[in-house]
Amino acid sequence: MSADHLRARRLARQLHDLRTVARALPDALVLLDVHGAVRWCNPAAQHLLGIAWPRDRGAVLTERFATDEIGTRLRASVDEHDDVASPVDADVRLQLSVIRYGDQRHLLLARDTSHVVKLEQMRRDFVANVSHELRTPLTVIHGYLELLDLDDVPALAPVLAEMRAQSLRMRQIVEDLLALSRLEIQQGLPEERVPMAPLLEALRREATALSQGRHRVEMPAGAQVDLLGSPNELHSAFSNLVSNAIRYTADGGVVVIGWRRTPDGAEYWVRDSGYGIPAEHLARLTERFYRVSTSRSRATGGTGLGLAIVKHVLNLHDAQLRIDSEPGKGTTVTCVFPAARLLTPEAGDGPAHAGDPA
Repeated sequence: MSADHLRARRLARQLHDLRTVARALPDALVLLDVHGAVRWCNPAAQHLLGIAWPRDRGAVLTERFATDEIGTRLRASVDEHDDVASPVDADVRLQLSVIRYGDQRHLLLARDTSHVVKLEQMRRDFVANVSHELRTPLTVIHGYLELLDLDDVPALAPVLAEMRAQSLRMRQIVEDLLALSRLEIQQGLPEERVPMAPLLEALRREATALSQGRHRVEMPAGAQVDLLGSPNELHSAFSNLVSNAIRYTADGGVVVIGWRRTPDGAEYWVRDSGYGIPAEHLARLTERFYRVSTSRSRATGGTGLGLAIVKHVLNLHDAQLRIDSEPGKGTTVTCVFPAARLLTPEAGDGPAHAGDPA
């Protein structure tokens, strides 16, 4: 038997093994050619996507799913999509991944994430329900603590002051959890004009009041452009970034608030001269309750939920959060908005404030 024949048999066995493994996978695998047509798929593709081999050989997926959510996602030319409805069963939720290989060919991977989606919904419901149940007793406890006069029991004054502070902190955590739960279930927000000039001025006043003269608050003048979105949610997110900058900047430091145009849209940014954040923590800052320094966060009154709320608000506005920081040199947090969210200011709005974080 020739060497070429042995090599061919070995390759045939390897190909058979690969196809056997692919057929056994619970995830749908669909090989696509340069035109997006089906070259091959495993049995799981029929259960999850309704694509069968060899029946659907040569079918173009964007045409096959032209009216389905999958077709919309595939036409978006994004490599990963979470929580997509299966065309076979709308109750089945899929995670889609498009992997490029070879000469402009693609592998479509679809994974059933229905159980993960259900668990995530259970978590959201639990957090929302517990937060609602805690809100009333905490309000009652804090109300009674406020009624106590510290001058009547001077020996207990430090204890009562700490109890008031901790009850306030617990109430704030509950309120932030409720806000986060509400944002997680929202599919969209009101599409209104958000005049940036008065909003930025309000943020400057808030920063000055929160600082109480301990920092220098700056807001360079610049771009004049408004946003399309929810005024309340954007104000909450922007204010959160300002309060973070004030809390984590030592007395005598500088906090700069800016709003500027970019080639691709616009950016709201807050820069401080505070403690800074080590690089290994940056990727996790938007996780719930994640803290770089537990003692410092508690001392400054942080709940560990602020940046998670900001991220959700930005996601609902098609925007992104970018954090740049260096220990000892401060932090710049930037909200990046696409051009589709920008509006020309109406007459009477006044000049917007903006600047450059560079």
